Amino acid sequence: MRVGARALNRATMERQFLSRRVAMGALEAVEYLVGLQAQAPFPPYYGLWSRLEGFEPGELSRLLVERQVVRIAVMRGTVHLVSARDCLGLRALTQPVFDAVLHSNSAYSPVVKGVDFAEVAAAARELLEEGPMTGRELEAALAARWPGREAGALARTVRFALPLVQVPPRGVWGRSGQPVLTTAEAWLGEAAAGGPSAEEMVLRYLAAFGPATVADMQKWSGLTRLREVVERLRPRLRIFQDERGRELFDVPGAPLPDPDLPLPPRLVAEYDNVLLAYADKTRVLPEAYTKTVFTKNAVIPGTVFVDGMVAGTWKIASGRRASSLTIRLFEPIPDADREALAEEGERMLEFAAPEGSARDLVFE
Repeated sequence: MRVGARALNRATMERQFLSRRVAMGALEAVEYLVGLQAQAPFPPYYGLWSRLEGFEPGELSRLLVERQVVRIAVMRGTVHLVSARDCLGLRALTQPVFDAVLHSNSAYSPVVKGVDFAEVAAAARELLEEGPMTGRELEAALAARWPGREAGALARTVRFALPLVQVPPRGVWGRSGQPVLTTAEAWLGEAAAGGPSAEEMVLRYLAAFGPATVADMQKWSGLTRLREVVERLRPRLRIFQDERGRELFDVPGAPLPDPDLPLPPRLVAEYDNVLLAYADKTRVLPEAYTKTVFTKNAVIPGTVFVDGMVAGTWKIASGRRASSLTIRLFEPIPDADREALAEEGERMLEFAAPEGSARDLVFE
């Protein structure tokens, strides 16, 4: 069965809760989405705000403080916000991503040559499980044990070798501070062990992001050789072809809306997985704007979606006395969409701006 580009777009927007906000708790949403990209502290809050009815930042902050969600590097080797239930399992599944960097990156080998990585990791685990440490504190402790070695390189190898979480207040709404690290096992306790299999991970990805190619799955996860996993799952999957004849996989029963389903404008978070989860991003991002959104400095801005496609970017500046939201559109849009987008922008300012501060919405 063939599926067109517009049908793929509608399926993606529906499954990502971007065609309509849904009534769902933050923890359930984080698990359904298989984590939220979180290399910056606050995009997960905007990611949930754009998807959930009545979402309040305090809900997610509470989950962080109560250790029900954590900040940890998993898919693609980047920091995500994931549930405690998923944390160790997803990290174990994506460990090959970290191993590949550790053993192939020439930046590390000259500095740590002759050092036993396992010994460094064991020493770091002991240190971090005595109490959370900043990166500099970890570097100093490792340098004392391996004098003459470049401490920064030693600490970076630990980040690849161990499942390290960034503990609160990092990531708590309205708070700031550098990352403070401990092991996931120490933070969550042994009861948090376990997690999804590779097959379950693929099925969950397809439920939230499908239909998708094997290349899409590998781009999202950072893993290779997922074709083998998909072939084991093939009897359980729906199979489509896109307009270029590529094979797309999906889970039975997942939404496939009408390609003409009308979609409201949406303001989507910085670094959102809806942009990072595909090898072929044209289902949501016109090729003409790829370099505008995916810049050389690897900063992915907040994006404006109109009719299911990226049509601009947004940036918010929030202060005690005044807050502003600037929306930059790549091209003119219909008046009705502009009005709906302005309303969405006002709602975002109400969500993000401190109570009592002046609020300003600007279109560029």
